[in-house]
Amino acid sequence: MQRGLPMQPTVVLLKEGTDTSQGKPQLLSNISACLAIAETLASTLGPRGMDKLIVNERGEAQITNDGATILKLLDIVHPAARTLVDIARAQDAEVGDGTTSVVLLAAQLLKEVRGYIEEGVSPHIIMKGFRKAAELAIEHIKSVQITVDRSNPEQFRSLLLKCASTSMSSKLIHSEKPFFSNMVVDAVQCLDQEDLNENLIGVKKIPGGGMQDSLLVKGVAFKKTFTYAGAEQQPKSFRNPLILSLNVELELKAEKDNAEVRVEHVSDYQAIVDAEWEIIYRKLEAIEKTGAKIVLSKLPIGDLATQWFADRDIFCAGRVPADDLQRVVQAVGGSIQSTCSDIKREYLGTCGYFEERQIGGERYNLFTECPKAKTCTLILRGGAEQFIEEVERSLHDAIMVVKRAVKNGDIVAGGGAIELDLSSRIRKHALSIPGKLQLVMIAFAKALEVIPRQICDNAGLDSTDILNKLRMKHANGEQWYGVDVDGPEGIRNNLEAFVWEPSLVKVNAINSATEAACLILSVDETVRAPQNEAQNPGPRAPPGTAQRALRGRGRGMPRR
Repeated sequence: MQRGLPMQPTVVLLKEGTDTSQGKPQLLSNISACLAIAETLASTLGPRGMDKLIVNERGEAQITNDGATILKLLDIVHPAARTLVDIARAQDAEVGDGTTSVVLLAAQLLKEVRGYIEEGVSPHIIMKGFRKAAELAIEHIKSVQITVDRSNPEQFRSLLLKCASTSMSSKLIHSEKPFFSNMVVDAVQCLDQEDLNENLIGVKKIPGGGMQDSLLVKGVAFKKTFTYAGAEQQPKSFRNPLILSLNVELELKAEKDNAEVRVEHVSDYQAIVDAEWEIIYRKLEAIEKTGAKIVLSKLPIGDLATQWFADRDIFCAGRVPADDLQRVVQAVGGSIQSTCSDIKREYLGTCGYFEERQIGGERYNLFTECPKAKTCTLILRGGAEQFIEEVERSLHDAIMVVKRAVKNGDIVAGGGAIELDLSSRIRKHALSIPGKLQLVMIAFAKALEVIPRQICDNAGLDSTDILNKLRMKHANGEQWYGVDVDGPEGIRNNLEAFVWEPSLVKVNAINSATEAACLILSVDETVRAPQNEAQNPGPRAPPGTAQRALRGRGRGMPRR
């Protein structure tokens, strides 16, 4: 009798319940997830883009059309689709604008090659073609970009204004472009031109009033802090005051609950109280000797100190937020002191004019005409809170774009012009290449047309007709022709129409979109660990902990 072959044991590699998907269906499923995200964002692109109203689990509503903000609020869980969220965030952090474009471009690249994946073309050939096409695109941008002459300040300022207003044209504030463009360019020019740290531009939001009531303070403004009664007797404006910034508490300390001081005589108790008052008076006199007329502190300034300063015509503010105090020091000079003794003149700052002023329903402390001002504050006004938040996001994008333009000074025409120019160049180059790479590069060229097409669709124009007109113009060498959402023709020379964007925005978008598309194409298997049934409650406490914690609560401890 023939013996049967021994049974092969079952090899269990992964935990029970682990979900594994692999092969071509997995890749196609990842591409579909990315396309679903792009579909959500597509309608927000361009000057006629729509806004999204997103309500979170706490019922808070936000209205925005900023690609990175929408993706952040959507809380996407699909692992492959999260790649698009990451590239939008990276674009927002690096350049500030073009977040919607980068997601649309990455998704369109995947859409164009989906057919080739289904037919069995290796993802590596597609990735090679994409990288080659992206390289060509970036070389071409660098060869056609226009560098603006910095030696002429007026001309350079006009370039920055145009870049800012192009960034705002797709936002809620597009109706007030000239007003906000000037504000943004002034804000960026206030900063240290070498460092350009946008965190030194403070933004304060005050509901009420109209958009035109927003203002730029070339210095620092912060909301009036909590004060005691004596504050009303303090002067509210100064010319050329000395300003002292402290990290010192100027109030009588409350006794700690667990402190125990035993005294035999009333005079001993009085000596303790007197010593406490003596300490605070010594601090206050040391501050007065410095000649400072404005005293700011991160820590509380109590009622005694407030009244003492008021009697000597000194303005004080305690509990000033750390970032505001840091910006005050940047603007007025000096440094933050952690002691009141031995304060020299060089540790104090000064400003041309200080005032406390009513803005809307709030009182604000404004430091202006600062000699060392490398900082400024935008005070935004508007009807609804959501509206002011969207204005802040729009201005952040514009500030980042202007910052990049100051650093680089190279621009290209927006409105889909540069994308169509790249598309026609890559198509021409692809025709000179044999094999499958030719098809992949043509797919890349076709994907670039998604930007002008979507701008047309969102504006209600006939995208097929306008793209045909644009292709003809670009074939005749008129490379700066792009979409015009207002004119009767639907197309115009966007360079002459001053629709300008820093070339860095486009270079970064093409690089990020290509990398994201290649990353998604290189994944052929997803292994998802099973979700835990119950959340891990953590290690158990050792027995008897609760009794030890409660022992002695509310009862006098026996004296040892």
